[in-house]
Amino acid sequence: MSPDSFVNGFKRLLVGKRIPSHLAHHERFGVSTGLAILSSDALSSVAYATEEILRTLLIAGTASLWIVTPIGCVIAGLMLVIAFSYRQTILAYPNGGGAYRVAGENIGVTAGLIAAAALLLDYVLTVAVSIAAGVAAITSAFPQWHDSRIALSLVCLAILTIGNLRGIRESGRIFAAPTYLFLGAMGALLVVGGVKAITGGIVPLPAPADAALPTGVAPLSVFLVLRAFANGCTALTGIEAISNGVPAFKPPEARNAVKTLLLMIVCAVTCFMGVTLLAHAYDVVPVPDETVISQLNEAIFGGRGLLYYLIQAATTLILVLAANTAFADFPRLASLVARDRFLPRQFANQGDRLAFSNGIVVLAVLAGALLVAFHGDTHALIPLYMLGVFVSFTLSQSGMVRRLTRRRERGWRLGAFVNGLGAVLTAIVLVVVCVTKFGEGAWIIVALIPLLVFQFVAIHRHYEKVASQLSLKGEVRAPKRRNVVIVPIAGVHRAVTQALDYARSLSLDVRAVYVDVDANATAEIHQQWGRWGRGVRLEVLASPFRSVIQPLLEYIELTADELPDDFVTVLLPEFVPARWWHHLLHNQRALLIKGALLFRKNVVVTSVPYHLSR
Repeated sequence: MSPDSFVNGFKRLLVGKRIPSHLAHHERFGVSTGLAILSSDALSSVAYATEEILRTLLIAGTASLWIVTPIGCVIAGLMLVIAFSYRQTILAYPNGGGAYRVAGENIGVTAGLIAAAALLLDYVLTVAVSIAAGVAAITSAFPQWHDSRIALSLVCLAILTIGNLRGIRESGRIFAAPTYLFLGAMGALLVVGGVKAITGGIVPLPAPADAALPTGVAPLSVFLVLRAFANGCTALTGIEAISNGVPAFKPPEARNAVKTLLLMIVCAVTCFMGVTLLAHAYDVVPVPDETVISQLNEAIFGGRGLLYYLIQAATTLILVLAANTAFADFPRLASLVARDRFLPRQFANQGDRLAFSNGIVVLAVLAGALLVAFHGDTHALIPLYMLGVFVSFTLSQSGMVRRLTRRRERGWRLGAFVNGLGAVLTAIVLVVVCVTKFGEGAWIIVALIPLLVFQFVAIHRHYEKVASQLSLKGEVRAPKRRNVVIVPIAGVHRAVTQALDYARSLSLDVRAVYVDVDANATAEIHQQWGRWGRGVRLEVLASPFRSVIQPLLEYIELTADELPDDFVTVLLPEFVPARWWHHLLHNQRALLIKGALLFRKNVVVTSVPYHLSR
């Protein structure tokens, strides 16, 4: 089996059969699949958003944990405002693009690029944080696996990557069941916990050992409350995902996307507020090696029975699959930016399964690097999280306000008010997040966003220069140019004679070139040339230091300099072995010659292959 057939066979096994372009519409998804693919990030945030609030408040002691409820109410209200705002964005921009398109078209290109950079960074962090949180749920149930969390994280990442490389439809089938399993599990947890709270059946969790509590208690300051609020705003991440992926829905795209958004926000707010209220009712105190969901689960169902492990499994799956939202949106957003020539155009290419494979692979590599660098620790990654998404929130809603006030379409006043309110609120949250998390690592994102924007602009400038130099505008008909064909040879054999025949079909000026490193071999070449040389002139180059390539390159350069307005074609006779490992037994001078002449103007290098039998 040849290497190509082996690689192709393995690829087919991994990602499935190729899908023709005319079947692209079959790869779109409806509301139920869209909820599973694009909502998993927003839904999963409830599994750690409340915990992040509690962990911050715990710095001021357990007596301050009651503040989790008012903070949760404010965050829930903000979620509703942002969701309504993105509903208007979906209807206004049914072709997708989200904050990138809205900010770029209504505020300016730079604003759009800032939104794109912020979102792309946030998607990478979404994958890393979601997988790390999912693995934390596993290690809460099985503490003995805590030291293996990096390996577990990378395994989860590999499964997600393969699933998404298989295409939207396939990934929807794979990931739909865990999303609905999580919603069912959370529903059971909230209903049973709520009934116990109403009927007075709550048994508060025992206080953790002193070793699990902070050694010093800080005062409950405004800054600490704002920091807790900023950490809890992780619950808002993922709301924007549906607006970026509108074209992936079945027709009518915008209507199906809006339905999915409304379902998502109802589920997310209900789960988030339910977990927050139950955490307060059960006096949950966060501890290092167990999640808040795990503690609630154990308290509500009376220990670690079958229901406990079922809910932990569902939580783990949704947390890991939350990364799937980023896998759906990062490649799509990157493709839009690439089509506008601000990213390498390879990001705009669809793979065999009609997925943006290059974006998926790049996202997986970057997220994997983060997981390794931060040892798969959710709490170490959280400070880098959210900043990007709130930049995009603010720019998107500001852009919508400008669009609505400029067009003044029906209902524009209400829409502008809601978007304006959302822009102000998310801008405030952005400042709070930036200030409270800057020293914890948010400065990295603050620095990376302008660097990415600068890179976007540099890429765009390159593409513009290429386009201007390739343009035929103002081009005059060029005079006919000669073509001198040079055929480097290392001996006289079938591959050489075939190359000479091809060279004579291209030009009347054909020159065979041989480098003299052995007097006896050169004499034999001269003897054979009269019979097999096809009447082509033979040039023999001296090489006092026994180098083959250097004299040849000098000859080609000299010929090209003598004929600056003509083409010089270098034909390389190459025999192709039947087995891949046979290549190791032969020199690779042709590759060196191609590399050396690649940047030489008016010099064309090509191979004339001669295929050997087995």
